Amino acid sequence: MTSTFTGIEISKRSLFAQQAALQTTGHNISNANTQGYSRQVVNFVASAPLEAPSMQRSTVPGQMGQGVEFDQIKRVREKFMDTQFYDENKTLGEWNTRKDTLEKLEAIVNEPSDTGVRQVIEGFWSAWQDVSKEPDNLTARAALKEKALAMTDALNHTGKQLDDLKNDLTDNISVEVGSVNTMLTQVANLNREIFRTEGLGNNANDLRDQRDLLVDNISKIVNVSATETSGGYTLKMGSTELVNGINVSTELTPDSLSASLGSGDLQSGEIYGMFVSRDQYVASYKFQFDSMVKSLVQGAVPVTLPAGSVIPPGTTLTGADGNSYSGTLAADTKVIVNGINGMHQLGYTLEDPPKSGIPFFTLKEGATDFTADSITVNPDIVKKVANIAASSRTYVDTDGKTKVVRGNNDIALALAGMQNQKFDFDPNANGTPLLTNGTFDEFLRAIVGQLGVQSQEATRQTTNQQALVDQVDSRRQSVSGVSLDEEMANMIKFQQSYNAAARALTTFDEMLDKVINSMGTVGR
Repeated sequence: MTSTFTGIEISKRSLFAQQAALQTTGHNISNANTQGYSRQVVNFVASAPLEAPSMQRSTVPGQMGQGVEFDQIKRVREKFMDTQFYDENKTLGEWNTRKDTLEKLEAIVNEPSDTGVRQVIEGFWSAWQDVSKEPDNLTARAALKEKALAMTDALNHTGKQLDDLKNDLTDNISVEVGSVNTMLTQVANLNREIFRTEGLGNNANDLRDQRDLLVDNISKIVNVSATETSGGYTLKMGSTELVNGINVSTELTPDSLSASLGSGDLQSGEIYGMFVSRDQYVASYKFQFDSMVKSLVQGAVPVTLPAGSVIPPGTTLTGADGNSYSGTLAADTKVIVNGINGMHQLGYTLEDPPKSGIPFFTLKEGATDFTADSITVNPDIVKKVANIAASSRTYVDTDGKTKVVRGNNDIALALAGMQNQKFDFDPNANGTPLLTNGTFDEFLRAIVGQLGVQSQEATRQTTNQQALVDQVDSRRQSVSGVSLDEEMANMIKFQQSYNAAARALTTFDEMLDKVINSMGTVGR
């Protein structure tokens, strides 16, 4: 036999359960726009039924139900979707970084355009053509000097920008490493808080959401996997353990991550993309420009000197036939010269007695090798354009003095013709040039073409990967995200249930009032 007050107890339990459901619904609605939040639901269970106490089994048919209770408030989360998100997010982080770097490289190279390096190099060759038309004209020589300065300034600026981009990537790696270490510490701390909270029998739903959001963010920076154990999340990067429960197992550094590239532990993510961008993209294009400059200044190239050319005293040239040549050439001879500097030093300036040419390009102070950063026009030419060598011939006047044939343009023509000569852009095999045998224009076109293809591919990969991440995240949100329409429907449902339970409680109250205050009064 049940108690007279059982109905009140059942109503009370229903009121408490529906109230908890309403409060949870309100919590979901308030966090509808909170990043990383997973919707929560109240798990209703029927209260244990009541068996009437007796020495033997009760004669009351069945068991009397005791209403409803809730045993937990749980969050809706699917681990499989999280793992998929980590896998796609790390690749997106890598390609985003690659795409950003390649776009910066495109801005540095600035081709095709009317203001890029190619235009100033074209201007340099054109200036030599003008000097070849009027080899003794100081105005044409002054124009050549300015075009040469414009070219070296453009190359210097390009080299500096490439160095700056490399340094920026190095700095960004350090910043990202610090960010990851901070988040790893936060994950370890949350593991501790979740363990403590759930050890008391509660569900640490909001703390778990914060932890999962941190792992989401880490997964974009480095490839990470998460395994849940009794002590919390264990995070790994490849075979390297980062977090184990409440402890940060490994504190990352730029050097350790660089070593992880070789071991294969660091395979993707923003930091991996930065290493690839710095050590492959930027380093490669810096090498290409440096190789071009080195070949321009001192790269071996065959040149045909006309008969009558006077090789400066003390200079011996190697011919294409392997023979050595010096003095005055008796016939047109193909010789090997070392770039613009070697060709320029075979000529004569406007001064008398004849003065052989000086290196047209020199190194900036402190530099030891020709690169895009270090090349500059010889200061003696900048100060005095008469030091530009255009003639290859001398003569002896009536007084027996040797003088320069100022109107001769053999050297100027040969230098202008270098525009169409094919150079070996890496004679010492120090790297991988885009062209091992081509003209300067072909080499620049190859640089621009490769950069364009790489940038296009990075854009395509980024777009595709973003679509994959959005798709996985959409599926994850369809499970874990808050739907305001659904929550409003739940609110109405739980509110009606609460009202019904309150009405039942009122009914039981009226019934008890009748029993207590109105029954047993007959005959008074």
